[in-house]
Amino acid sequence: MCGILAIIGKGKDQELVKQLSKRMSHRGPDESDLHVTENGHILSHERLSIIDLHSGRQPIKGTSTAYMVHNGEIYNHQELRDGILKNHTFRTKSDSEVIVHLYEEFGYDFLDKLDGDFAFVVIDGDDYIAGRDPMGVKPLYYGMDERGRMYFSSEMKPITDQCKTFSTFPPGHFYTPKTGFVKYYKPEYDDYKKATNELDLTLIRETLTEATRKRLMSDVPIGVLLSGGLDSSLTSSIASRLLKEKGKKLHSFSIGLDADAPDAKAARKVAEFLGTEHHEVHFTIEQGIKILDKLVWHLETYDVTSIRASTPMYFLSKAITDMGIKVVLSGEGADEIFGGYLYFRNAPSTEDFQKETIERVQKLFTADLLRADKSTMAHGLEARVPFLDKAFLDLSMLIKPEEKQPKTYDGKEKYILRKAFDTPDNPYLPDEVLWRQKEQFSDGVGYNWIDQLIEYCGSKVSDEELEIAKELFPYNTPTTKEAYFYRTIFHKYYPQQSAAETVRKWIPKWQENQDPSGRANAAHVKADIEIAKVDVTV
Repeated sequence: MCGILAIIGKGKDQELVKQLSKRMSHRGPDESDLHVTENGHILSHERLSIIDLHSGRQPIKGTSTAYMVHNGEIYNHQELRDGILKNHTFRTKSDSEVIVHLYEEFGYDFLDKLDGDFAFVVIDGDDYIAGRDPMGVKPLYYGMDERGRMYFSSEMKPITDQCKTFSTFPPGHFYTPKTGFVKYYKPEYDDYKKATNELDLTLIRETLTEATRKRLMSDVPIGVLLSGGLDSSLTSSIASRLLKEKGKKLHSFSIGLDADAPDAKAARKVAEFLGTEHHEVHFTIEQGIKILDKLVWHLETYDVTSIRASTPMYFLSKAITDMGIKVVLSGEGADEIFGGYLYFRNAPSTEDFQKETIERVQKLFTADLLRADKSTMAHGLEARVPFLDKAFLDLSMLIKPEEKQPKTYDGKEKYILRKAFDTPDNPYLPDEVLWRQKEQFSDGVGYNWIDQLIEYCGSKVSDEELEIAKELFPYNTPTTKEAYFYRTIFHKYYPQQSAAETVRKWIPKWQENQDPSGRANAAHVKADIEIAKVDVTV
């Protein structure tokens, strides 16, 4: 897990590149390295040491002329070393090194052989290839400056004032100067009509367990983000079982405004049930508001739900890294795969339900994955997401949608996921957590957080300012005072049109109120469907 910066083209000052790379030093506080190739191209790397702590520094050279920088984890690296790369001589034990050897062995056609989360650039003479993992778990941006030099970077910060245009690198693609963008990840589930598989609860349980096992790969301590919701609780339960097999105890972490926050109480029950070493962190609304400016700089988005949910995650991540833990498991993806958001119950048809799960999974990189990466990496913490394992996606996304969409919900979103882990003889979770209603993370830390945040933003934006928002922000014009407030912060750091165009707003379907809070849905046990209409003016 790191920050990478690559500049393809001659003449860029090395000292300037070092400064640009340091804009994301929070991603890699352990080491910083830069290499200029014989042809004048530059690769820079800010390292967070997870695998091969002593010899895995980057850029890494292959067996001949190719060099590589990589952000992420390759979970099948040992299998590749022992198999199709067995004739290659490796310089390190780093999982990253297999990428440059795969390039040497197969040219451009190798990304489907990687099982992991990654963003990388390989340079070989004047040729190069950049690639991003199938779901976009790891961020990557690309751009071009006025001299035609190509830039690739883990975050926008190093390139916004260097490139005349830039954009988000699409997940599941690679790019070369000869081919342009090529989509290498073409899952069967992209076609909603292919979701015809019968339900197999045992296979769901086994595949998610294996996905979690892979993500325990580390040479440093691992923890879990435990909100007390179904997704993070299942991840915690599986990880706890796997670590117990090795005689290890799991560290779990939760956050809330206080000990009575909905998530904090549920997380406590789960931690006690699993026997984890549990750590509970609290933050105040005042502290959350105080860091909004810095948070938007880190997140590189003005999306309302991302900012709301990232604030507690930002505080929690700092507390975790202060304890010396560098890797955590997280539950992102389950709601998108299984239709877990409350608005899914309003889907007009099974076909619409399935299409929405596909679209949500495809767009995860614009919302939850962006939040999960940047709010944790603001403090040098790597988040891993078992639900987005390729094998688990192939299984779960092709299940008949009728199985995912129960005739009667009764608070049982993600019904088949709950049933898969409802094993009375060997329970994974307490019943009251296994069958707990969905909470948005930003709600679960304490309902007052969203209420006060809306009120604060309303006090900072006048009616007149909101009325002329389209003049200032013609693209993706904010429609609430909260959205306007975040947009002004974003514009201060990232004023380019290209920057604004990288952001996609998260909006729930099939409900009158389009505020992303779960409480904006009438089905919520604490429903407050007027939540987005709070309007406190100066």
